[in-house]
Amino acid sequence: MKCVAILSCVLIAALGPGAESAPLQSSPQKQPLSSVSAAPSSEIVPPPPGYRFPNGNTYVYGVEWHLFNAGTTSVKMDSSGGLQHVSATADSSGVANVLYGVHDRFQAWFDPHNFCSLRVSKHTEEGFHKRDTAITFDYSRHKTVLDEKNLKTGELKHDENDLPSCVTDVVSGFYYLASLPLQAGNSYTFAMSDGGKGADVKAQVEAREQIKVPAGTFQTIRVQAEAVSGALKGRGRVWVWFTDDANRLPVQMRSKLAWGTLLFRLQRVEK
Repeated sequence: MKCVAILSCVLIAALGPGAESAPLQSSPQKQPLSSVSAAPSSEIVPPPPGYRFPNGNTYVYGVEWHLFNAGTTSVKMDSSGGLQHVSATADSSGVANVLYGVHDRFQAWFDPHNFCSLRVSKHTEEGFHKRDTAITFDYSRHKTVLDEKNLKTGELKHDENDLPSCVTDVVSGFYYLASLPLQAGNSYTFAMSDGGKGADVKAQVEAREQIKVPAGTFQTIRVQAEAVSGALKGRGRVWVWFTDDANRLPVQMRSKLAWGTLLFRLQRVEK
């Protein structure tokens, strides 16, 4: 088992090796959405005029694995130096912490005018692995630049990969999805990168559902996402439930993996 409690693993693990593509069962409250046409091309769409980022809000999730409490994770967005700054923490607990301790810290910066990710920094402690990673999205050279240090061995890694005109990263991507018009049958395809070889991810608006989480009961829109190109194509899916209102609060996330199901349920929103 790996990446037990980190939010970004909903996408990394779900779309990476070992993931299963079996669909999830829906609740009885599901209301199917009617179909509309959608553009298949891959692109990052700028936020609409007047769009308000949820700055200052911290989303705190409990993480479940095989019905066990696997830990907690939090995600926060702020405005910093004219950029949008996303920070996330993840800490395993209980049985999961004994089997595979996770204590991760993640930061990302993106341009609020176009949603293009600019840089990412990660400090990861997962099992016996401990690393610091810095990723820069160099649009002038069309390259992602990854520099990583193994804090156990001192080994250094440098890697560069091709970069399209605009990408989002694995955590900012949730905020990007929330900014889109999540209407009946819409689908969106966009480029995502974690510093390695990128992938096109397709998000499909599936259904309306009533979801109960520790933070309350919400009317939501369920969105399914999967990689449709690159090395991750066909290796799994992830589901996100956004509130069916202007806030587009991600109240639940779930992905089914070969070694079990990860379920993120919103505990509270801190301001």
